Amino acid sequence: MSDRILIVDDDPAMCGLVENSLRSVGFATSSRTSATAALDLLGTEDFDVVITDIRMGGMSGIELCKQIVMSRPDIPVIVITAFGSIEAAIEAIRAGAHDFVTKPFDLDTIRLRTQRAAQHRQLHEKIRCLEHALQQTKELEGTIGKSRPMQTVYDLVERVAPSRTPVLITGESGTGKELIARAIHNKSDRKGPFVAINCAAVPEALLESELFGHERGAFTDAKMARQGLFLRANNGSLFLDEIGDLPLTLQPKLLRALQERTIRPVGGDSETPFDARIIAA
Repeated sequence: MSDRILIVDDDPAMCGLVENSLRSVGFATSSRTSATAALDLLGTEDFDVVITDIRMGGMSGIELCKQIVMSRPDIPVIVITAFGSIEAAIEAIRAGAHDFVTKPFDLDTIRLRTQRAAQHRQLHEKIRCLEHALQQTKELEGTIGKSRPMQTVYDLVERVAPSRTPVLITGESGTGKELIARAIHNKSDRKGPFVAINCAAVPEALLESELFGHERGAFTDAKMARQGLFLRANNGSLFLDEIGDLPLTLQPKLLRALQERTIRPVGGDSETPFDARIIAA
């Protein structure tokens, strides 16, 4: 689709000359002989570049430029002046003009300046589209995916992260469940550590001690007390991966911990409160 150019000049002959020159290199053009008429047209149609003379009856080209910059800052404006003074150029730039050309000018100059302005508009549109796409695409650190299902996951993470409720993440192996768990933790207001354990990788005999800790002498080789992961994750998040492989004997103890927000170390006789967000997969 050809770039659309609007030429504004109170001299119809000048409008026709510039239009014919720009059409010869593939631009689609329209013209108006007053700034007011040009603004009316811009209110109903889209243009890629506006070329306007400065001195016109009624509203000047500088004022037209200001109006366009205010209402349509994405449209570059080229101002043409017959006076060629530094003051006129400065006034045009201050008004927000993209470029200015002094009369008398050759048509090659107009064509070149218009092509540059049109390319500027195209670049502006690409940046705007990218910014819009970024706003519409929520991504979490370490994750890749822009599909609708992934956007739904990102939305869920945003909604769940501020709460204190336990979270269960389901999905096939290798789909990034721990990445989502870390994203929930990072987006929460918890300042403590993210502590992770694979429930299937720890021998059953050691898993209870690993999770809840143990007192000195609780079992052979327990020469000193050890803090469990529930307490190590205080003020942070405890990620229980492969929760489905948690031994049956430990499931009631995990349930109690979730309900009461306390744990009892192996060999201990008192409950210890903890403040860790539980995320399981």
